[in-house]
Amino acid sequence: MTKGCKRWMIITVTIVLCLTLLPLQMQAAVKYSTYTKDSYNNLIWLQPAYYPVGVLGEDLFVTDLKDPAVRTKSAMRNPKDIFVDARNEIYIADTGNDRIVHLTEGGALARYITLPESPLAKPEGVFVTKEGDIYIADTGNKRVIKLSPDGKLQQEFKRPDSKYVSDTFTYDPAKVMVDERGFLYIAVHGGYEGLVLLDPRGTFQGFFGANQTALSPLDALKRMLYTKQMYANEVAKKPETINSVATDNNGYIYTVTGGMAKSEQLKKLNSKGANLLRSSRNTFGEYRPGEAASFGPQGAQTPQLIDVAVDESGNMIVVDQQFKYISHYDFSGNLLYFWGGPSAVGSSQVGLLKSPVAVDVNSRNELYILDDQENIVQVFRLSEFGQKVNEANQLTLAGHYEASITPWEDVLRMNAQFAPAILGLAKAALHKEQYAEAQALFKEAGDREGYSESFWQIRMLWFQTNFSWLATLVVLVGLLLLVADKWTANSKLRSRWKNRSRSQNGLVLHLKHAFYILKHPVDGFSAVRYEGKGSYGAAAILLFAVYLALVLKDAATGFAFNPVVTVDVYTLFVQVLIVWVAWVLANYLVSSIYRGEGRLRDIVIGSAYVLVPLLVVGVPLTLLSNGMTMSESSMYNLLLNGMSIWIGLLLFWKVQFIHNYSVGETAINIALTLCTMLVIGVLLFVTSGLTSDLLSLLREMFQEVVMR
Repeated sequence: MTKGCKRWMIITVTIVLCLTLLPLQMQAAVKYSTYTKDSYNNLIWLQPAYYPVGVLGEDLFVTDLKDPAVRTKSAMRNPKDIFVDARNEIYIADTGNDRIVHLTEGGALARYITLPESPLAKPEGVFVTKEGDIYIADTGNKRVIKLSPDGKLQQEFKRPDSKYVSDTFTYDPAKVMVDERGFLYIAVHGGYEGLVLLDPRGTFQGFFGANQTALSPLDALKRMLYTKQMYANEVAKKPETINSVATDNNGYIYTVTGGMAKSEQLKKLNSKGANLLRSSRNTFGEYRPGEAASFGPQGAQTPQLIDVAVDESGNMIVVDQQFKYISHYDFSGNLLYFWGGPSAVGSSQVGLLKSPVAVDVNSRNELYILDDQENIVQVFRLSEFGQKVNEANQLTLAGHYEASITPWEDVLRMNAQFAPAILGLAKAALHKEQYAEAQALFKEAGDREGYSESFWQIRMLWFQTNFSWLATLVVLVGLLLLVADKWTANSKLRSRWKNRSRSQNGLVLHLKHAFYILKHPVDGFSAVRYEGKGSYGAAAILLFAVYLALVLKDAATGFAFNPVVTVDVYTLFVQVLIVWVAWVLANYLVSSIYRGEGRLRDIVIGSAYVLVPLLVVGVPLTLLSNGMTMSESSMYNLLLNGMSIWIGLLLFWKVQFIHNYSVGETAINIALTLCTMLVIGVLLFVTSGLTSDLLSLLREMFQEVVMR
């Protein structure tokens, strides 16, 4: 090999290595962390899913009309929206400069859209159709305009003239989106009615995707108790305003709203306006769409989602303006990961954000995030980890479970705690009818529905395999019992058993009385009060047994009904003890004033005996739940709710017959007891807080004296 060939080979290898290692170096240099949440809502650190590759908008300029060679810097001012069209060209609503900035795919300036014949005023939204038509939310002029691809004004959409639009409606368009039919969806400032829906001619078609009014428990109580005149004097509560709107290739409408509950900030709407995201639960534990953006160094707080974009795979990307996080969800609304964070005050760092206000994505799934404080656009590209996650998740969502196994395994090799990968492998195992493996993986992923489905299959196969000998065993046992009953009908052993001595010690009799109360509550509680039945020892034993039953419930209930990982036995003990003692003390105080006849002894013993259903029903139900699936959840909930009602009735009868009350007096006594418990709780809280402050003050004074 000649020296020239060797030289060119070395140069080629060097270039390839540089191109290969450059993204890895950039990933290692990111200034932010990437997170996800595991199946039990624990925060999990990930390697970067996106890394910054550039900044756009820093070198904007205007050309002197007299001398084209003279260029003057013209930075963006307070931009509010960004849109990437079908050709990957970029449009930015440069609000402070009253213009739309059009950049090429590579980020070079293509033109400014200013519309001299009808100048723009504070435009806050921009949208470009596949045909190249440009729609602008011209906020300052209170209109939406349609421009041809060459920037010529074609149509204006001003305030809708309709009897269905109230006189108080303020039309200040903030964002605009156009579907494949040419219908406009316009988000307006203060528009609590929802998105303004116009047809291609500008005719008002109604409001779309309005949020529901969030009412506090106090508001709900006012609605129940106030008269119409009294409630009319209250300050009217209105739904939150939609911040932004987007669409995808399938025609779904996406909206984000700040200031609402985390589960309702992000919505995916069909043509009827119904939200398709499962806000009540999530595959990865009790996570709700929109919540992930609030997790990070600052802890769990409510995010303020400001914009949403949808990539080519149907994944949703949302921007949290308050905590500067970018959250990613798949097509079904399941969390993939979130990353970002605020830039340090007084400095600018690539990858960190000062005030993110808009996001969009191109056909290569590169992100463009607009910052209206830095007046720039930051560009981010998928890392190898992000690409693998995206590839595997799309295969899973498309139903290609076996094909998804290899990329999901690659993801787990990069990060073994990534919950979506575990869930993807669980779905693949279920599809391959490897039910035991699928059950274990679904449990690890925190998916109760998948776990339940796998267990149902395992249970059904077991019954199919063993039904014949089980049925035979049941028949044989029945026949044996029948024969044994006939053979021992007249035997002396059976007579002796029936006539055996039933004398038992006092503690056993007092414990048996607790179970007698379950069948005869009136006589049982009357006997506690007037016949001296029951004892402190029996009450203490029952209370401890109830505590153990609650521990068993948290630790041993089937995963399909209780996905609790760990049980804090100490905290549970303190909670049970405090609630029970507070009830006994409050009931005794109220009854002493409200002519109750029960003694402290009767209240203590009776309050312990009413909890026996937790042993009689709770323990068997806990054990039974391990053989049930979510398809039997109605039966499980029926027994669980029945147990709670049973305890409530026993508590009511205990108060009534121990204190010799009427039904009305019993209800009043219980209500006053609960209020007294609340007062006791507040006093304990205040006292503990003051005591803690006093101890801290004394400790600081002592340290100051010692130091001097």
